[in-house]
Order: sequence, then C-alpha cells, then structure tokens
Amino acid sequence: MLTKNILKIIVTYCIAILISTSSIAGMSDNDKSKAWDCAGIYMANYFLPPGEEFEYKMKEKSISTVKVLKSYAIEIGISEKDWDEGVNKAVDKHYGSKYDKAKTDQCHSFVEALIPNGAERVKKVIQTLY
Repeated sequence: MLTKNILKIIVTYCIAILISTSSIAGMSDNDKSKAWDCAGIYMANYFLPPGEEFEYKMKEKSISTVKVLKSYAIEIGISEKDWDEGVNKAVDKHYGSKYDKAKTDQCHSFVEALIPNGAERVKKVIQTLY
C-alpha cells in the first residue's frame, strides 16, 4: 500500500516536471509554423527580383531576422536540421513573390513578441553585417 502511494507520487511529480519543462523549452507548433513562414517571407524579401522596390535597410533587417530566428530556435532546443527543413519549405513557398509590406510588418511584430529582446537582437545582427 505504501509503495503504491509512493509510486503514484513519483509518477505525478515526473509528469508535472515533463509538462512544465516542455512548455518552457520550446515553441508551440503554431509559433514554429509562423516563424518558418516569416523566415520564408524574409528570404523572399532578401532575394527580390530586379525591379522590385525594396529599401536596402529592409533587406538587412530581413536577413538579420532570419539569423535571429534560427539562433533562437536552436537555443530553445529545435534541431538545426528540423529548423532548416521548415525554413526551406517556407522559402520554396514564398521565393519569387513580390514584396508585401503588411506581411513583413506582421512578421516583425511576431518575432519581437516571440523572442525575448527580439528587436534588440535583430539590431545587433544588423550592426555585424558590415
């Protein structure tokens, strides 16, 4: 009887730890999907075809944000291989599309909300591009 109660306590404790660490240590599937989509949009922005109007500083911000997203994903435990596969699919989806300011601005807001100090991290990477 005592062993059964101890076993229940241990199992409950382990489940509680598993649930709490899994919610802290990662990104929800929805956030991951949105992050990949934004990475695809940013990469499409960076490689816009000639003739598209797009300020150079926005290209800098796009490529820097892609780097910050990947760095953050790896920090929280997403494997580089899984991250790259998701980004590649999103790039295939968006590559060659025209610049969409509204979508790009939504991605900026999303990244700044998702990643702690996201805006500052992007600015820091932009400064290292030169």
